[in-house]
Amino acid sequence: MSKTALLLSLTLVAVTAWPQTGHAAVIYRSNEGWSIEGEDTAVEGSAIEQMKKAEALEAAGKSGAAYSSYRALVKNYGTSALAPKAQRKVALLLEANGEYDKAYEAYSVYLTKYPRGEDFDSVVEAQFKIAKLFLEGQKQKIFGVPFAPSMSRAQAMFEGILKRAPFSKFAPLAQFNLGQALEKQGSYPEAIFAYQTVVTKYSADAIADDAQYQIGYVLLREAKEGSYDAASHQKAREAFEDFITRYPDSEKVPQARENLKSLEGGATKGALDIAKFYEKTKKYKAAVIYYNEVVKNQPDSPESAVAKARIDFLRQQFGEDALRAGPEKTETGARAKERRKLQARVDTISRPDYVGPPVVVPDNGPGKKLRTSPDGIGPVPTVEPPLPSGTEKLPSQDTGLPIPPP
Repeated sequence: MSKTALLLSLTLVAVTAWPQTGHAAVIYRSNEGWSIEGEDTAVEGSAIEQMKKAEALEAAGKSGAAYSSYRALVKNYGTSALAPKAQRKVALLLEANGEYDKAYEAYSVYLTKYPRGEDFDSVVEAQFKIAKLFLEGQKQKIFGVPFAPSMSRAQAMFEGILKRAPFSKFAPLAQFNLGQALEKQGSYPEAIFAYQTVVTKYSADAIADDAQYQIGYVLLREAKEGSYDAASHQKAREAFEDFITRYPDSEKVPQARENLKSLEGGATKGALDIAKFYEKTKKYKAAVIYYNEVVKNQPDSPESAVAKARIDFLRQQFGEDALRAGPEKTETGARAKERRKLQARVDTISRPDYVGPPVVVPDNGPGKKLRTSPDGIGPVPTVEPPLPSGTEKLPSQDTGLPIPPP
């Protein structure tokens, strides 16, 4: 589209933006932008007369002319006691006409120029409602044309409220919804910080419990969207436990308990996978340690049943003494070197700061990948070495773990 066509389109949008009556004109001023003015654009000799004129135009349904008259009062009689009311009227007319972005800015002018105005609280409330519209998907206008929802615009609006009215009754809600806008953008660390600010700065407000819950929820999303990370799971658990302790009467407590169960299940699955990996690499003592951890943390879970079965079988095969924790038998040569590599990799997985599984290519053949992620436990390695004479497979088990005789 050419510049001329674009200008004509924008002019048409500006003309149709306001309900028109009589002979009105679209005026563009470099310092004011587009405005609609009627035939009578003269400014009255006093703020009182100008206010009467603007109110009469508004009552007659001439919104565009009234808008211009209110703006003229603010511009020419900015120190008058009527100026704050006129500025609020400018914002109200913009909001009534669906110009939410411009209305928000007009309200901001009120809060900046007239911080002691009698309508201060009402203006903050109006700004908060507009910001909520953007948080819920209101489209932002580009040159007067609705373009797309903007979470970053919602974020900026809530930040503006906190800047201009940090002690208003809407400040805690604005802080919480700032976290919501950041969370929707995927900015999880910033969202957590915003929610934590609610808990610490506005602890007496009713929204504080929702903020504490949301901290745990964001950490839970982080833990589930990434690779298994013990540190992330632990932080999420602590956040939900803090929520239940601080706000035991909250309606979200049952959901927090369910989230804790899901986190425990994730930790149990991670321990079970590590145990299986140790058993695959014939580190039976280490495997039993992790199997016992599963039984301890989730005694009634399906994973616990699997862990108990594996412990019982290993004890039958090797005896209790052979599976007690202690130093492993010293090995030498290539076999020992390979086991040390595997040991280091599994130890890395079990670290609380582990952030993702590596892709490993062992020495047992070209292109054979050793999967160490929680969802890629078996088979490991892809091509198993020949079993010693007399080795038997575990009967009636779905793990397929080869166990040599004692």
